[in-house]
Amino acid sequence: MQTSIVDCLAVYTHIHVVRMLGIPVCVRQIFLSLIERGVALASQLNDYLMANNLLPRFQSAYRKGHSTETAVLRVWSDFLTAADRRHVTLLGLLDLSAAFDCVDHVILLRRLHSAFGLTDVVLQWIESFLSDRSQQIAFNGQLSAAQPVLFAVPQGSVPGPLLCVIYTADLANVVARHGLQMHQYADDIQVYV
Repeated sequence: MQTSIVDCLAVYTHIHVVRMLGIPVCVRQIFLSLIERGVALASQLNDYLMANNLLPRFQSAYRKGHSTETAVLRVWSDFLTAADRRHVTLLGLLDLSAAFDCVDHVILLRRLHSAFGLTDVVLQWIESFLSDRSQQIAFNGQLSAAQPVLFAVPQGSVPGPLLCVIYTADLANVVARHGLQMHQYADDIQVYV
């Protein structure tokens, strides 16, 4: 039997309602199960991407053995190397605003399959993780109608940042095609020549 995130949340909603009616139920186990699944997905996905050398080479966020330090050291080293050759370095600092909110689910799933080789159950699990989400806005005591979320990775989730890195992985190819260098830390990008 295959369980989706939506199924688990439906169970939680049902249990929460039952608990409100005075019947004690342990909701903690459901949340722990959801968190464990998210951690397991992110960990296994990261291991697969690392083992197959599929993560963007110059992305320092959300990777084992990488940090803001490695990002700064890489860019600084390239600057010093250029200075040793008596070259001027021009740096452009880019910040992808609301990067997590701009991830198109259809494009991400297509990229996960075509560029990263994910198939079958793994791809279905990620699709389940992203799909069937909705949002509402509360304003002046009024609640809007629920609208489907077609873009964004869930912020605060364990796999969300890694999925965002995968979504933006092609930026390195675009930058390289123009003869520039780059380094990323999450949604902060340093492009230089």
